[in-house]
Formats: sequence, structure tokens, C-alpha cells
Amino acid sequence: MMRQMRENTKWIMLVTALAFVGLMVFQWGMDITGQSGLSIGEIGSVNGTPVPYEAWNDTYQSLFNQVQLSQEDPVTSQQTRDIEDAAWDRIVNQLLIQQELERRGIVVTDEELLLAARFNPPPGFRTNPAFLTDGFFDIQKYQAFLASPTGFDDLTLLELEAYYRSVIPESKLMRQVTSDIYFTDAAVWQEYQDRNEKISVSYVALNPAQRVDDSAVTVTADEVREYYDDHEDEFALPAQATVRAIILDKTPTPEDTLAMGALAAELRQEIIDGADFEDVLGRPGVGTGSGDLGWFTRDLMPEEFSDVAFAAAVGELTEPVRTTFGYHLIEVQDEAEDSVQARHILIPFGRTEESELALYTLADSLEALGESRTIAEAASTLTLAVETAFLSTDFAFVVGAGQVGEGADWAFEEALVGDVSPVLETRQAFYMLELVELREAGAISLADATGSIEQTVKAAKKVERAQEEGEEIVAQVRGGADLAAIAEEKGLEVQMAGPYARVDFVPGMGRLNAAVGAGFGLNIEDVSSPVAANNNVFIIELTEYFGPDSTAFVVERLPLRDEMLGLAQQTRLQEWLQGLRDVARIIDRRDEVLNADPADAQQPIGGFGF
Repeated sequence: MMRQMRENTKWIMLVTALAFVGLMVFQWGMDITGQSGLSIGEIGSVNGTPVPYEAWNDTYQSLFNQVQLSQEDPVTSQQTRDIEDAAWDRIVNQLLIQQELERRGIVVTDEELLLAARFNPPPGFRTNPAFLTDGFFDIQKYQAFLASPTGFDDLTLLELEAYYRSVIPESKLMRQVTSDIYFTDAAVWQEYQDRNEKISVSYVALNPAQRVDDSAVTVTADEVREYYDDHEDEFALPAQATVRAIILDKTPTPEDTLAMGALAAELRQEIIDGADFEDVLGRPGVGTGSGDLGWFTRDLMPEEFSDVAFAAAVGELTEPVRTTFGYHLIEVQDEAEDSVQARHILIPFGRTEESELALYTLADSLEALGESRTIAEAASTLTLAVETAFLSTDFAFVVGAGQVGEGADWAFEEALVGDVSPVLETRQAFYMLELVELREAGAISLADATGSIEQTVKAAKKVERAQEEGEEIVAQVRGGADLAAIAEEKGLEVQMAGPYARVDFVPGMGRLNAAVGAGFGLNIEDVSSPVAANNNVFIIELTEYFGPDSTAFVVERLPLRDEMLGLAQQTRLQEWLQGLRDVARIIDRRDEVLNADPADAQQPIGGFGF
């Protein structure tokens, strides 16, 4: 195959899905199934396909670096959690896409591969100085390179083949998913007009809550009943279940933590006694992120880590340093005025083999007892606590276990009152449930809903009263009165806004609402009818109008259509992916594998390379 690629220069494949690819394609550094040279286990699975820890970590590192390069300040703990989730979502999406490609039978043929990229090379080739003329990509130079017998080495060919075997099928899939999206010239002109037609206005805002007293509006029992009957969805209650739960926490015990510290001290002593630092990196219990950290400043590491690293002498191996990630042995290799170069050994927090075995043994014993006994009897036998929890079809959460979707499925779809579940698992814990009570989906009663309905109806009536006052003002202005004079008389303030387009955010008025749009279509000095929006009733007076440039539209039409298509395709793809996720069986074991609570993390895992 590679030989054919070298010899055949008639390549043609238009890679139209850069946005699509950008959403879904990333560098794994390993087979998607998780085969790699170093593995610390699966971090989860998608429809039974494992997600390797290394794949998540590589993706995390890439995203973290992008965020850090985009800002001057260090990545915050909240950003770290967001990046962790984004890396997970990216991997899940990629697996779902690969599974969908297989389901649809979408592949790349050898012919397509051989004909790929003659006129559309990978993005990196387009910026290669060897293929530029006067700063622009020169297709002839590129094609001459392709034709050269010495143009490619085997590694480059392998990389290209892998690239196109990923891009071409996903491009086909994108076209299948988004093939019905099209924008007519009229639709493009409307979008251009929405962006470029602008107005300036003066306006007054009548706040219903301030201008209408509570005593001025009343709500009758019939009105409450009518609202209740017309808004059934608002008062719907999901199915609910009361359960008893036994929770076996996976969090490392204090004894486990002490054992990690002891292991760190032992490894330090081995190195001091002559063991090679690099050899120790491969010892059981050493975190995969151990090794060279490169140069870093004090603010890029947790405070406790930096305090020790910046105080250590060059060549010194520090005592174990505890952070939220575990225990570190730090060796400073060089130092500068505001930074140090170092390597470290991380002993991450986790359960010892003995502790892990004891936990699994306890879970097995619990499950065996649950097959013939009540949960209270099982708990008594094993000296475990029983908690009462409440589940619903839209909120399946148990304190100590987290999201218990599998347990909720069991309670609502399989169990009868009195049944005991098998031992189930989340990232945080093993757990077992006993169904105590099951209540079918229903609705909040009229009596319980009356208070909130009264407030809602009263607020709507206040808006109506404010609109009536607004109608009086509009009638006076249209009769020749001055808006500013009337406003002053009524204790209102005339405010100015603009120039703004239909799609702009307008201070005081909001964005993409009736008030923002009310001024368009008016003549200069005309006033609109009262418009309810953004918790106010607005009266808009047009002061200036700036029409769209139809000549400029001729030039911008095609790029604008491409932009609209790209945005619409992205929206469609996101919706499509969400649909795949909604029906997928996704198991997320990050908490278990990382052995750290992300909410407690003060610095990015990626900063250490774990």
C-alpha cells in the first residue's frame, strides 16, 4: 500500500469536513482499543469498547496545553475540571463515531486512499516552507514533491495513510448527516441584513413590578384552575422510588494513604542507597506521570510542591511531598532566577492490594447475602450502615455513590417492592439497593401548586397593566406629544441605544427579543407599540437608520453562506452526537482510576504529566 502511494501521483480527495474533523479527530498515540506499551487500566467504556487511561491523558494534556497557551494566568482548578471533562467527551464522541462508521459500513477504499490529497493535502503540508511561493501554498511544488521517488520516507507514508483512513470515512459520514442542509440566496441575504442593518433608538422601559402595586391585581380560583389545566407539563412529577442502600466507598482509607507515604519513603531510600532513578519509575505503585517535568515556574505547581522544589538544592532528592495527587519525590536538576528544572516520582493516592482485595471481598459477600436476605439483615451480618435514599427518573443520585443510573434502571424497570439488587458500581463506590416504595409518575396537586400559580398569574397581569399604560403613552406620542416630556411627567427615563443590528446585544434591552427587533421597520421618529421583553415593557422610538450595503453583499455572499453552512453543520453534528450519547452505554471510571477527587484538585493533572 505504501509503495503504491509513493508511485501513484493521481491523488484526489476533497477533505471538506475540517470542522467535522476538528470536532472529532485527535491523536491517540495508540490503538483505539487501548493497546499500548504502558497501561494502568481502563478509564471507562463506550458500548463495551474500553477507553484506555493513556488515551484520556494524552487528550487531556493536549487540551490543557492549548488552554494554558491561550492565557497568561495559570490554569485554574475550575478550568482543570472543565478540561478533564472535555477530554473525556472528545474520546467518547470519537468512539461513538467509529462505532457508527462500522454500523453504516463506511470505509475508505484503496482507490480513494491512492487518489487522496493531490489537490487537498493535510493542513500541515499547506504551511510547510518547502511548498510556499511568496508566502502562499504552491500546489505545483507539492505535486512535484509527491512525484519524487525520494519525497516520502516510510514514516511519513504511514502517517499520511493513517490520516486519510480516518478523515475520508468521517468526511463521508459528515456528508450523510448534514446532506440536507442548504441556504438559499434569500436566506443568506436575510442573515446579512440581520447582521448589517442597524438602527439607533430612544426608549422608555416600564417595569411592571415597580409600576403596578400588588393590591391592584387579584387572582381568582378559576384563573388558578385554568392556568393549572393549560400548563400540565409544568406540574408533572417523574416516577419516584424510595430505596435502602448499602454503600461501599472506594476512596482510599487513611491506612492506604499512610502506606503510599511509606512506599514513597522506601523508594527514596533505595535511590539514596544507589538505585537508578529511571529504574524506580517502573516500580509497582509509581504513577504513570512520573519522570521529567522540564522547566516550570512556582505558580504552575501546587503550593506545597513548589515550596519544596524551589527550596531544594540541585541534585537533591527531597523527602516525600504530599499534594492532592499523592506523594512526590522531587529531584531538582537545574535552576534559574524564577524557575527550576526537575523530575519527580509520584505515588498516587490509591488502595493497597490488600485494601482493594478486602473491598472486593466485602462486595462479593454483600452480593451473596443479598440473594437471600433483606438489606437490613445483610448489613447487620457484615456490620454495615444502611441509608435511605430517594430516586426519580430524572435525578438518580445517592450520597456517597454519586450518579446511580444503573440502580435507577433496576428500581424503575425490574424490581418489585422488597427486591434487593445485585451489587452495582459507580466511580465512587459499590452499592446495593432494596426497593421500599415505588410511586408512578404523576403531577403536583392543584392545592400544592396554587401558591406558585398565583404569583405567575399576578406577574402576567402586572405586565398587562404596564402595557395598558404604555398604550396610553404611545397614543399621546402618535398624537403629537413629545416622548421625553411624557416620560418626565410619569417619572420615567428616556434612554438611548445604538447603532445596533438585530443580532446584537443591546444594553438595557437584551438580545434577540421583541424589544430589540421592534425598532426595525419603523420610520424615523415613529414609536412602536408597547413590547414586553426582558422583564420590562418597552416603547421604542426610531432616531437613526443605517441600511445594509447590497453591493458589499455581492462580495460577502459566498463566504457568508459557507459560514452559515459551517455553523449549521456543527449544530447538526452536535445534536447528532448527543443523540448517539443518549442511547449509548457509557461507563466513566475516571474518579476510580485517577484516585483523586477532581473537586479538590488545585492544579492541573497535566502539569505533572499524570
